[in-house]
Amino acid sequence: MNIISIIPARMGSSRFPGKPMADICGMPMIGHVYKRVKMSKRLDEVYVATCDQVIFDYITSIGGKAVMTSDCHERCSDRCAEAMLKIEATSGEKCDIMVMVQGDEPLTFPQMIDEAIEPMIQDNSLVITNLVADLESIEAFENPNEVKVVMDKQGFALYFSREPIPSRKKGVLDVPMKKQVCVIPFTRDFLLEYNAMEPTPLEIIESVDMMRILENAQKVKMIPTQYVTKAVDTQEDLNTVNAMMSQDPLFAKGYADV
Repeated sequence: MNIISIIPARMGSSRFPGKPMADICGMPMIGHVYKRVKMSKRLDEVYVATCDQVIFDYITSIGGKAVMTSDCHERCSDRCAEAMLKIEATSGEKCDIMVMVQGDEPLTFPQMIDEAIEPMIQDNSLVITNLVADLESIEAFENPNEVKVVMDKQGFALYFSREPIPSRKKGVLDVPMKKQVCVIPFTRDFLLEYNAMEPTPLEIIESVDMMRILENAQKVKMIPTQYVTKAVDTQEDLNTVNAMMSQDPLFAKGYADV
Protein backbone atom coordinates (compact mmCIF):
# COMPACT_ATOMS: atom_id res chain seq x y z
CA MET A 1 0.00 0.00 0.00
CA ASN A 2 1.10 3.54 -0.72
CA ILE A 3 0.50 5.47 2.51
CA ILE A 4 1.35 9.16 2.83
CA SER A 5 0.81 11.81 5.44
CA ILE A 6 -0.12 15.39 4.66
CA ILE A 7 0.21 18.11 7.29
CA PRO A 8 -1.96 21.15 6.49
CA ALA A 9 -0.61 24.45 7.78
CA ARG A 10 -1.36 28.12 7.21
CA MET A 11 -0.26 31.36 8.80
CA GLY A 12 -3.74 32.90 8.90
CA SER A 13 -5.20 31.15 11.95
CA SER A 14 -7.95 33.30 13.44
CA ARG A 15 -7.13 32.26 17.01
CA PHE A 16 -3.33 32.38 16.72
CA PRO A 17 -2.02 34.04 13.54
CA GLY A 18 1.37 32.75 12.42
CA LYS A 19 1.37 29.77 14.76
CA PRO A 20 3.00 27.22 12.36
CA MET A 21 6.21 29.26 12.61
CA ALA A 22 5.90 29.91 16.35
CA ASP A 23 9.11 28.98 18.16
CA ILE A 24 9.14 25.88 20.36
CA CYS A 25 12.50 25.21 21.99
CA GLY A 26 14.34 26.86 19.08
CA MET A 27 12.41 25.25 16.21
CA PRO A 28 9.24 26.38 14.40
CA MET A 29 6.21 24.35 15.44
CA ILE A 30 5.66 23.00 11.92
CA GLY A 31 9.24 21.67 11.97
CA HIS A 32 8.50 19.59 15.07
CA VAL A 33 5.33 18.18 13.52
CA TYR A 34 7.05 17.31 10.23
CA LYS A 35 10.05 15.65 11.84
CA ARG A 36 7.96 13.60 14.26
CA VAL A 37 5.49 12.40 11.63
CA LYS A 38 8.41 11.53 9.36
CA MET A 39 9.56 9.02 12.00
CA SER A 40 6.50 6.80 11.46
CA LYS A 41 7.45 3.35 10.15
CA ARG A 42 4.17 2.98 8.25
CA LEU A 43 4.47 6.03 6.00
CA ASP A 44 5.99 6.07 2.54
CA GLU A 45 6.25 9.87 2.45
CA VAL A 46 5.32 13.01 4.38
CA TYR A 47 4.32 16.40 2.94
CA VAL A 48 3.32 19.78 4.30
CA ALA A 49 0.42 21.42 2.43
CA THR A 50 0.38 25.19 2.71
CA CYS A 51 -0.68 28.40 1.00
CA ASP A 52 2.14 30.38 2.62
CA GLN A 53 5.55 30.78 1.02
CA VAL A 54 7.28 31.16 4.40
CA ILE A 55 6.11 27.68 5.46
CA PHE A 56 6.96 26.15 2.07
CA ASP A 57 10.45 27.67 2.17
CA TYR A 58 11.10 26.52 5.74
CA ILE A 59 10.08 22.91 5.10
CA THR A 60 12.18 22.66 1.96
CA SER A 61 15.10 24.26 3.82
CA ILE A 62 15.15 21.33 6.27
CA GLY A 63 14.99 18.78 3.46
CA GLY A 64 11.26 18.20 3.68
CA LYS A 65 8.61 18.09 0.99
CA ALA A 66 5.98 20.80 0.71
CA VAL A 67 3.08 21.45 -1.66
CA MET A 68 1.66 24.90 -2.38
CA THR A 69 -2.14 24.98 -2.30
CA SER A 70 -4.93 27.49 -2.75
CA ASP A 71 -5.41 30.16 -0.10
CA CYS A 72 -9.21 29.78 -0.33
CA HIS A 73 -9.61 26.54 1.62
CA GLU A 74 -11.76 26.71 4.74
CA ARG A 75 -11.10 23.14 5.89
CA CYS A 76 -7.89 21.20 6.41
CA SER A 77 -9.29 18.24 4.48
CA ASP A 78 -9.79 20.42 1.39
CA ARG A 79 -6.15 21.52 1.52
CA CYS A 80 -5.03 17.91 1.95
CA ALA A 81 -7.15 16.71 -0.96
CA GLU A 82 -5.72 19.35 -3.29
CA ALA A 83 -2.19 18.49 -2.17
CA MET A 84 -2.82 14.75 -2.58
CA LEU A 85 -4.01 15.15 -6.15
CA LYS A 86 -0.99 17.33 -6.97
CA ILE A 87 1.34 14.75 -5.43
CA GLU A 88 -0.29 11.96 -7.45
CA ALA A 89 -0.04 13.98 -10.66
CA THR A 90 3.66 14.61 -10.06
CA SER A 91 4.58 11.09 -8.94
CA GLY A 92 2.28 9.22 -11.31
CA GLU A 93 1.20 6.99 -8.44
CA LYS A 94 -2.07 7.02 -6.52
CA CYS A 95 -1.99 6.76 -2.76
CA ASP A 96 -4.11 4.24 -0.87
CA ILE A 97 -4.32 6.01 2.49
CA MET A 98 -3.74 9.68 3.31
CA VAL A 99 -3.10 10.48 6.96
CA MET A 100 -4.01 14.03 7.91
CA VAL A 101 -2.02 15.33 10.89
CA GLN A 102 -2.76 18.83 12.10
CA GLY A 103 0.13 21.27 11.95
CA ASP A 104 -0.57 22.49 15.48
CA GLU A 105 0.17 19.14 17.17
CA PRO A 106 3.93 19.46 17.85
CA LEU A 107 3.96 16.65 20.42
CA THR A 108 2.61 14.01 18.03
CA PHE A 109 4.44 10.71 18.45
CA PRO A 110 5.21 8.65 15.33
CA GLN A 111 3.67 5.60 16.98
CA MET A 112 0.33 7.47 16.97
CA ILE A 113 0.41 7.48 13.16
CA ASP A 114 1.03 3.75 13.16
CA GLU A 115 -1.79 3.14 15.67
CA ALA A 116 -4.28 5.04 13.51
CA ILE A 117 -3.29 3.31 10.27
CA GLU A 118 -3.12 -0.31 11.46
CA PRO A 119 -6.91 -0.92 11.78
CA MET A 120 -7.43 0.26 8.19
CA ILE A 121 -4.78 -2.15 6.96
CA GLN A 122 -6.40 -5.02 8.87
CA ASP A 123 -9.99 -4.15 7.90
CA ASN A 124 -10.61 -2.80 4.42
CA SER A 125 -14.19 -1.85 5.32
CA LEU A 126 -12.84 1.09 7.33
CA VAL A 127 -12.61 4.26 5.27
CA ILE A 128 -11.56 6.61 8.07
CA THR A 129 -10.14 6.34 11.57
CA ASN A 130 -9.42 8.97 14.21
CA LEU A 131 -7.37 8.78 17.38
CA VAL A 132 -9.07 9.38 20.72
CA ALA A 133 -7.47 10.05 24.10
CA ASP A 134 -8.47 10.72 27.69
CA LEU A 135 -8.96 14.29 28.81
CA GLU A 136 -6.81 14.91 31.85
CA SER A 137 -9.04 17.33 33.78
CA ILE A 138 -12.48 18.89 34.14
CA GLU A 139 -10.95 22.15 32.92
CA ALA A 140 -9.89 20.44 29.68
CA PHE A 141 -13.31 18.76 29.44
CA GLU A 142 -14.96 22.19 29.54
CA ASN A 143 -12.46 23.87 27.19
CA PRO A 144 -14.14 24.62 23.82
CA ASN A 145 -10.79 24.29 22.05
CA GLU A 146 -10.86 20.55 22.86
CA VAL A 147 -13.17 18.53 20.63
CA LYS A 148 -14.95 15.91 22.72
CA VAL A 149 -16.32 12.62 21.40
CA VAL A 150 -18.66 9.90 22.63
CA MET A 151 -18.57 6.41 21.14
CA ASP A 152 -20.66 3.28 20.81
CA LYS A 153 -19.67 -0.12 22.21
CA GLN A 154 -17.73 -0.97 19.03
CA GLY A 155 -15.65 2.21 19.25
CA PHE A 156 -17.37 4.14 16.47
CA ALA A 157 -18.07 7.82 17.05
CA LEU A 158 -21.63 8.73 17.98
CA TYR A 159 -21.12 12.49 18.27
CA PHE A 160 -18.43 15.17 18.40
CA SER A 161 -18.78 18.50 20.22
CA ARG A 162 -16.79 21.35 21.66
CA GLU A 163 -19.20 21.20 24.59
CA PRO A 164 -18.64 18.73 27.46
CA ILE A 165 -20.18 15.42 26.39
CA PRO A 166 -21.53 13.28 27.92
CA SER A 167 -23.32 15.59 30.34
CA ARG A 168 -22.40 15.73 34.04
CA LYS A 169 -25.54 17.72 34.91
CA LYS A 170 -27.58 14.76 36.20
CA GLY A 171 -25.20 14.23 39.10
CA VAL A 172 -23.13 11.56 37.36
CA LEU A 173 -19.68 13.06 37.77
CA ASP A 174 -17.56 10.10 36.69
CA VAL A 175 -18.34 10.25 32.97
CA PRO A 176 -15.92 9.17 30.21
CA MET A 177 -14.03 12.30 29.15
CA LYS A 178 -12.57 11.70 25.69
CA LYS A 179 -11.03 14.05 23.17
CA GLN A 180 -10.48 13.82 19.45
CA VAL A 181 -6.78 13.70 18.55
CA CYS A 182 -6.20 15.10 15.07
CA VAL A 183 -4.43 12.14 13.49
CA ILE A 184 -6.96 11.10 10.86
CA PRO A 185 -6.28 8.54 8.10
CA PHE A 186 -8.66 8.53 5.12
CA THR A 187 -8.75 6.12 2.24
CA ARG A 188 -7.99 8.07 -0.90
CA ASP A 189 -11.45 7.68 -2.37
CA PHE A 190 -13.26 8.52 0.85
CA LEU A 191 -11.27 11.73 1.25
CA LEU A 192 -12.50 12.85 -2.17
CA GLU A 193 -16.03 11.68 -1.38
CA TYR A 194 -15.99 13.54 1.94
CA ASN A 195 -14.81 16.75 0.34
CA ALA A 196 -17.58 16.52 -2.24
CA MET A 197 -20.21 16.47 0.53
CA GLU A 198 -21.97 19.72 1.37
CA PRO A 199 -21.34 21.14 4.86
CA THR A 200 -23.99 19.82 7.24
CA PRO A 201 -26.06 21.58 9.94
CA LEU A 202 -24.46 19.89 12.95
CA GLU A 203 -20.99 20.31 11.47
CA ILE A 204 -21.63 24.05 11.36
CA ILE A 205 -23.29 24.21 14.80
CA GLU A 206 -20.52 22.25 16.52
CA SER A 207 -17.69 23.59 14.36
CA VAL A 208 -16.38 20.03 14.00
CA ASP A 209 -15.66 18.69 10.50
CA MET A 210 -16.18 15.06 11.48
CA MET A 211 -19.89 15.69 12.08
CA ARG A 212 -20.36 15.84 8.30
CA ILE A 213 -19.41 12.19 8.10
CA LEU A 214 -21.86 11.13 10.81
CA GLU A 215 -24.66 13.21 9.33
CA ASN A 216 -24.14 11.42 6.03
CA ALA A 217 -24.61 8.04 7.75
CA GLN A 218 -20.93 7.09 7.54
CA LYS A 219 -18.87 5.72 10.43
CA VAL A 220 -15.69 7.00 12.04
CA LYS A 221 -13.71 4.35 13.90
CA MET A 222 -12.06 5.85 16.98
CA ILE A 223 -8.68 4.37 17.91
CA PRO A 224 -7.49 4.86 21.50
CA THR A 225 -4.02 6.19 22.16
CA GLN A 226 -2.18 6.53 25.45
CA TYR A 227 0.26 9.13 24.17
CA VAL A 228 -0.03 12.54 25.84
CA THR A 229 -0.17 15.40 23.36
CA LYS A 230 -1.16 19.05 23.39
CA ALA A 231 -2.51 21.09 20.49
CA VAL A 232 -1.54 24.75 20.24
CA ASP A 233 -4.54 27.05 19.92
CA THR A 234 -3.41 29.97 22.10
CA GLN A 235 -0.27 31.64 23.43
CA GLU A 236 -0.92 29.89 26.73
CA ASP A 237 -0.91 26.54 24.93
CA LEU A 238 2.40 27.49 23.30
CA ASN A 239 3.92 28.19 26.71
CA THR A 240 2.67 24.82 27.98
CA VAL A 241 4.05 22.97 24.95
CA ASN A 242 7.44 24.67 25.30
CA ALA A 243 7.67 23.28 28.83
CA MET A 244 6.53 19.82 27.72
CA MET A 245 8.91 19.80 24.75
CA SER A 246 11.88 20.54 26.96
CA GLN A 247 11.23 17.15 28.62
CA ASP A 248 10.32 15.27 25.45
CA PRO A 249 12.44 12.15 24.68
CA LEU A 250 12.21 12.46 20.87
CA PHE A 251 13.28 16.10 20.88
CA ALA A 252 16.08 15.33 23.36
CA LYS A 253 17.52 12.91 20.79
CA GLY A 254 17.30 15.53 18.05
CA TYR A 255 14.77 13.48 16.08
CA ALA A 256 17.71 11.27 15.21
CA ASP A 257 15.68 8.78 13.15
CA VAL A 258 14.60 11.40 10.61
